[in-house]
Amino acid sequence: MKYLIFFITLLLYTVSITAQNVERIFIEPENINNGAQVAIRVYDGYYLIRPFSSNIIETTFVPRGEMLNPESHTVTTEPNTSKFEILQRGQDILLTTKSGLKVIITKSPFQISYYYKDKLITSEKRGYYKSKHEPMDMVKGNIVADSTEKIEFNLTKDEVLYGGGARALGMNRRGYRLPLYNRAHYGYETESQLMNFTLPIVLSSNKYMIHFDNAPIGYLDLDSKSDNTLTYETISGRKTYQIIVGDTWYDIMDNYTYLTGKQPMLPRWALGNFSSRFGYHSQEEVEMTIDKFKEEEIPVDAIILDLYWFGKDIKGTMGNLEVFRDSFPDFEGMVKRLNDKGVKTITITEPFILTTSKRWEEAVAKDVLAKDSIGNPAKYDFYFGNTGLIDIYKPEGEQWFWNIYKDLANKGVAGVWGDLGEPEVHPNWVQHHTGNADEVHNIYGHDWARLIYEGYQRDFPDTRPFILMRAGYSGSQRYGMIPWSGDVNRTWGGLQSQPEIALQMGMQGMAYMHSDLGGFAGANLDDELYVRWLQYGVFNPIFRPHAQEDVPSEPVFRSEKAKRLASFAIAMRYRLLPYNYNLVYENHKYGKPLMRPLLFEEPSNPELFNYSKTYLWGNDILVSPVLEAGKKEQEIYFPKGSKWFDIETDKITEGGTAKTVQLREDFIPVYVRAGAFIPLTDLVQTTENYDDSTFQLQYYHDDSVKQSKRELYFDDGKTANPIGNEAFQILKFEVEQKGNWLEIEFEAKTGKNYAATTKKIVLTIHNILNKPKKIKVGNKKVEGSYNAKYKTLTIDVFWDTSIEKEIKIKLKK
Repeated sequence: MKYLIFFITLLLYTVSITAQNVERIFIEPENINNGAQVAIRVYDGYYLIRPFSSNIIETTFVPRGEMLNPESHTVTTEPNTSKFEILQRGQDILLTTKSGLKVIITKSPFQISYYYKDKLITSEKRGYYKSKHEPMDMVKGNIVADSTEKIEFNLTKDEVLYGGGARALGMNRRGYRLPLYNRAHYGYETESQLMNFTLPIVLSSNKYMIHFDNAPIGYLDLDSKSDNTLTYETISGRKTYQIIVGDTWYDIMDNYTYLTGKQPMLPRWALGNFSSRFGYHSQEEVEMTIDKFKEEEIPVDAIILDLYWFGKDIKGTMGNLEVFRDSFPDFEGMVKRLNDKGVKTITITEPFILTTSKRWEEAVAKDVLAKDSIGNPAKYDFYFGNTGLIDIYKPEGEQWFWNIYKDLANKGVAGVWGDLGEPEVHPNWVQHHTGNADEVHNIYGHDWARLIYEGYQRDFPDTRPFILMRAGYSGSQRYGMIPWSGDVNRTWGGLQSQPEIALQMGMQGMAYMHSDLGGFAGANLDDELYVRWLQYGVFNPIFRPHAQEDVPSEPVFRSEKAKRLASFAIAMRYRLLPYNYNLVYENHKYGKPLMRPLLFEEPSNPELFNYSKTYLWGNDILVSPVLEAGKKEQEIYFPKGSKWFDIETDKITEGGTAKTVQLREDFIPVYVRAGAFIPLTDLVQTTENYDDSTFQLQYYHDDSVKQSKRELYFDDGKTANPIGNEAFQILKFEVEQKGNWLEIEFEAKTGKNYAATTKKIVLTIHNILNKPKKIKVGNKKVEGSYNAKYKTLTIDVFWDTSIEKEIKIKLKK
């Protein structure tokens, strides 16, 4: 009966849909590689359909007269060798994976449709076709073509669309035609249709993803003509896409990053506070700044050196890529002294070699630059001077560039900042080793990150690289790329677009998208804006204030009030270190974003489809940043299915409700899910001083939660591949309420190469209404400490993690 209903539904659907290209006439199916992939021959070419998993199917169209291009910039996973289940039923060919992802090929009129668990998710409309290019003024001179190749899909009338990379448009991007051309937008605020990091990805509120697996430039048309049509357009290249499904949004994130690669574990210091500005002119200025942080007792873990490390002037020096000794005479000594204080040094680099730089002649002699049409080094003007561009696609160019990074790493530099990697100016006549500028433009930053990541793997295999870049493409997360949202205006409008950008990028695999905290562009000295931006930054993947130097980005150089409030935010950031580091693990292991939209909690609630003002930080912390000046109160939506504790007052709010809350200047509204275990550490001045053998564990008890489980991940915070090397430990916490007894169990999973220690855990249980009658830790009766004012119970637990530990609390009702 189930299949009868399905095929009746299919019949009704195929009668009503718009047919594909009328010339696309079915000829025959062809089983290839024992069922691992299937070819469907049609009049004007053929389709190649293959599964990568039970939840991922790839479809490629090869037009007649063209050869199959098997090269993907994104996909790292091998196709699944398990067979499709193939069934022919009259006019239909049914291809099914084990999880219920189905491809239906209707022979006449020809149609390809995709179903998941018997529910239609999407279908090709015209599918592949070629037509006249409709240029957009926004990218006039950037995307130049007589015609573009297109792949067209049907949309339902009510689905909301996400994707396309980093944009400031509102969460719902349906109705826009978006260029796929990485390009900086200086000083943007609440709207930006084109930014540094475009992605050929579309996600639907109907819980599916389409990834268009093609590098050259083009467009995503998300129903701009309001005719329920999704269209991918490209100037050239592959006609390949993957359909990705899952039962939950988290499944989709996991499946996409399974296909394109998981983000490596960041070094733990990357979760600390960064000192950064444009820029520090000398080593005296650098060391004075860090000394100021130490004097003020504001934690700091890294300092970023902008372009003055290789030259005195902004213009004319880019491409020197060697220490400017006039300003940094003892660069190596400076780096060592900073490192001794627990502060890492990160240097900016760009892929542009100016003709006035010290390395121009070397770059020409070693033939590492992109070329013009007659084979000479391509030269053109941009803001910083007359320039060439490193051809990272040429083996000699890649090695030459990596040698610069290797030399910096040998000097003690701990991280890489890659700027202008769109590339910022990239004329279409420029020729690279593997193709022209238009073919590699969008993946230039992606492959720049690759050469650094692979260089570290070869020459510094025990080091986790830190790679900060503002441009890349789909799959860049697997190279450890940490993107930021570009040169945002230092205004309230600039701040307002940041949650949306970060949430959207997390949904597209780039979980470490963050912003220049405080804003970058403009001389706006607004302490309220600065503090609110930093308070939001506590719950960002990377905490990095950065700005043009006319307004200080570092809290130590702001007003006393701004400094005090900023220090509160930074202290909270450091206290959350064990919780945040567990999010790094969850992203690495499962592809989960650190910042998560509330639609993940309520995927069927259309009120949340376009909502970004409140979001989840990990699974258990709800954050509502203050995004407007002078606000005294704001409305917050609390996701259903949980109760939520105010992190400051422990006041509980029922989920599924919206509530107006009063605002305070010293923190933004933050809430914790009932049933959550939140680990905290004591404040340290640098993560180098972090001791994971002692931490606080806050359990948020509520009678509505009868059972709860959480995990907490540990490793040394720096060694590469800790999971593969079994150099980690996962602590498991489980609570169960049985009548008047609250039972908490601790157990650990310890890798064979992790040096387990006895943990001292200060366990605080919230919402204990009366002093308990009895407390037992193991077989020992203890008193604990009950705070009648705050209704909390605190117990010191010393835990040898090689054995389980049980805590029993008899509650007084």
